[in-house]
Amino acid sequence: MTRPMSTPGKALQVRTPTLPAIQPSIALALGGGGARGIAHILMLEVFDELGLRPKIIAGTSIGAVFGAAYASGLSAKLVRAYAEEALGQRFDIVRQLFSARSEPILKFLNFIPIRSALLNPVSVLELMLPSKIARDFAELEIPLRLVATDFYAQEQVVFAHGSLRTAIAASMALPALFTPVTVDGRVLMDGGLVNPLPFDLLRGEADITVAVDVSGASTGPGKRPHPSAFSALMSASQIMQRSIVREKLKAHQPDIYIDVEVDEFYVLDFHRYKEILARAAPAKAQLRRQLTRILKSQTVETLPAMPPVATPSPTPGRKRRLPSLEQLSRGRKE
Repeated sequence: MTRPMSTPGKALQVRTPTLPAIQPSIALALGGGGARGIAHILMLEVFDELGLRPKIIAGTSIGAVFGAAYASGLSAKLVRAYAEEALGQRFDIVRQLFSARSEPILKFLNFIPIRSALLNPVSVLELMLPSKIARDFAELEIPLRLVATDFYAQEQVVFAHGSLRTAIAASMALPALFTPVTVDGRVLMDGGLVNPLPFDLLRGEADITVAVDVSGASTGPGKRPHPSAFSALMSASQIMQRSIVREKLKAHQPDIYIDVEVDEFYVLDFHRYKEILARAAPAKAQLRRQLTRILKSQTVETLPAMPPVATPSPTPGRKRRLPSLEQLSRGRKE
């Protein structure tokens, strides 16, 4: 067999094997914030556009709604299309009910004591959630943890198994707007009262933790009109949630923290979903940049494991004798 001759003075070109990249795992926390949480859709779009899949998701209130949809296997594109249809066309009655400017019942509540809640969260979910969303945690494609508040124990309740829609309903049951949800004798309501941004539930679950905060930043006087009584009640909950998030960040911070600037919207401004999506666009770009940068810095390359080299076993049979000196000398003469 002939072998190619190498050119003197030139090094042989050796092909470097392609190294498989090990991508770090990501945990995603979606916070509560009412209509402001529509911004979560854009954050989910970043994951789809980068080809990423969270290892686990945690959500509170509106974050529980979108977290459950994504964990059920729905793409961000499908979630956005359904949300726009639900808020813009198919459910005009619900949209009007969520509109603080046009709903007469909410105006009426500004003048009388509120004795009962306005909506049943379970009924609203059955009306608005896509049918493709799983009905039980066991059916999810991505592990999910949802946060609710135990009204009497005054502590958080974390759902990770059982009825998914019941857990979502409990997590989003904002006081005065939704009736509490009773589960195993516990009276549960909006998880934002105790843990509005549950990134702490994801500690140690993945290499990277991403937290999306839609509680809204503080605003100066004059930026908003004077709030009505009911609007002030709803905003008070947001102020409390914002304070909780600030204290949590002092103790521990996620690897990526996205503070979406949606403070100009009220909790019930679902009818302004197009404006919310537009205002959340810079936060989407920020998440993309940070994810891309941190993934590049943490992705490592490793060679595949080399198979053990097998040592050939000796051929069975008689040993071959070396030629004698006499035979060697005879061979030279011949």
